[in-house]
Amino acid sequence: MTSTPPLLELSDLRVTLPVRGQRQPVLHGVDLSLAAGTSVGLVGESGSGKSMTARAVLGLLPDGARRDGEIRFDGVPLTGSDAAALRRLRTHDAAMVFQDPRAHINPVRTIGDFLTEALVHTRGTGRRDAETKVTALLADVGVPDAARRLRQRPAELSGGLLQRVMIAAALAVEPRLLLADEPTTALDVTTQAEVMAVIDEARAARGLAMLFITHDLALAAAVCDRIAVMYAGTIVEELPADRLHDDARHPYTRALLASRPDPGDEDGVLRAITGRPLSAFEAGEGCAFAPRCPQAEDVCRIRRPPLRAAADGLAACHLVTAADVGGAAPDADRSTAHG
Repeated sequence: MTSTPPLLELSDLRVTLPVRGQRQPVLHGVDLSLAAGTSVGLVGESGSGKSMTARAVLGLLPDGARRDGEIRFDGVPLTGSDAAALRRLRTHDAAMVFQDPRAHINPVRTIGDFLTEALVHTRGTGRRDAETKVTALLADVGVPDAARRLRQRPAELSGGLLQRVMIAAALAVEPRLLLADEPTTALDVTTQAEVMAVIDEARAARGLAMLFITHDLALAAAVCDRIAVMYAGTIVEELPADRLHDDARHPYTRALLASRPDPGDEDGVLRAITGRPLSAFEAGEGCAFAPRCPQAEDVCRIRRPPLRAAADGLAACHLVTAADVGGAAPDADRSTAHG
């Protein structure tokens, strides 16, 4: 979907986990590409496979997981890579900002130890040079009195400051790809806005590609170039971020948009998506959204739809017609689920 060669490309990415002696899918044929310097928002309900997709890229999967399909970074296949190749990817080319920094930063070590570890032990940078670099990075991401923070431990910092530390750690390895896994979930609204501004400014200043995982469609549309919508372990729609509200074709995307609270709505009714989200292992042969879709037809229940062109994006829906490819929106009454 981009004119420049993709930095990251996922083709038919599948991940399975051993559950009670059988392999169960958690990702079903994920197709996604990300060009250098661009950002893609990956959105969807909890359990749709967003975090698993990002972790699969870096090889950070649970014990016993099997990764199939193709992952290519800068044209080089990663699927089947050995531990050394994945370690190099994580310490030189790609970095991840996790959802909960307190769960990923050792509580008994200092902030300075955490920030300089990759530089000292994998890059061979001298300790003093590494501390100088990370001190400057802490200042760049809005951490006051950065030199003193290096001597503190995680419990001495607020959630917002600790998330900034996580961002600085990701930037320290000078990656070309940043994977941000719901980095503002545990923060208050004001701090969320500040942290996202830090991430977006750092990405733009360094020309990074970013895969931004979030539940917040409005936030994703504000900071990303494209939006990919995920459901039951697969991508069901992808489109330009600025066309999210007007050009969404998939019934699930439209239902997500309709379910957001609207302060200007006089009746004050929240519109929910009927039914419950399916996990990837629960999805049958047909469209995984069919049990919740008010416009589902027989074909939706028996055959899984492929991603195909729809206006300026892609949609995996049997009901996307030739007219939709030309830009005509489907009937809004048929495409929005109300609870």
